[in-house]
Amino acid sequence: MEVVKGIRGAITVTENSAEAIEEQTKKLLTEIFLQNNLKKEKIISIFFTLTPDLNAQFPATAARKAGLTEVPLLCAQEIAVPGSLKKVIRILILTYLPENQKVHHLYLEGAKVLRPDF
Repeated sequence: MEVVKGIRGAITVTENSAEAIEEQTKKLLTEIFLQNNLKKEKIISIFFTLTPDLNAQFPATAARKAGLTEVPLLCAQEIAVPGSLKKVIRILILTYLPENQKVHHLYLEGAKVLRPDF
């Protein structure tokens, strides 16, 4: 039986450029898809957020270029909390997965400090 599950992740970007945002978004998506054995036809939606210092590109653009053309995508800006990690792309994927499948949340590169428990 399949159920709806949420998968979280984040990755840092070295600079505020369209190329860097697209490259890191693609890397994060690729790793999450591989680690969780995701199928794009099972994805319900993907929600991206970026820290306020990233505004050169929508992460959804990278997702569309990666073939997620039928998946509802949404981008938003994170709250500017003083002292928080800069240049971060976060993701929440809602998908159908087998009830007994373990979810692998991925925090890559500089974003590893956000969730050291993963």
